[in-house]
Amino acid sequence: QVLLVESGGGQAQAGGSLRLSCAASGRTFRSYTMGWFRQISGKEREFVAASSWSGGSTLYADYVKGRFNISRDNASRTVYLQMNSLKPEDTAVYYCAAGSRPYGELVPARAGFGSWGQGTQVTVSA
Repeated sequence: QVLLVESGGGQAQAGGSLRLSCAASGRTFRSYTMGWFRQISGKEREFVAASSWSGGSTLYADYVKGRFNISRDNASRTVYLQMNSLKPEDTAVYYCAAGSRPYGELVPARAGFGSWGQGTQVTVSA
């Protein structure tokens, strides 16, 4: 089991930046894919970005590609989401997620992840 705690959410102006952090504790961090999802009010939780267990491969949803960057620091057991050029439509609760099995494939879907954080609110104003 792994405990995930997100931080770094808040308010930003359109065009601004925020960086989310997710600290993991519990099982071995470096062996698991890590990802970020978001849930816009009234909608299903959707994929944002994911990093392979090594950090050597990443995936992004089309609507954040070129603006968001996922990275991980296995030594500190932390995964980050750098969000640039924010838009009002990025307003959502952002969730950190850990892969459901070690050395798993990158899967841009909830099915590939078995542990979730509590979420952090990001609000972008026009």
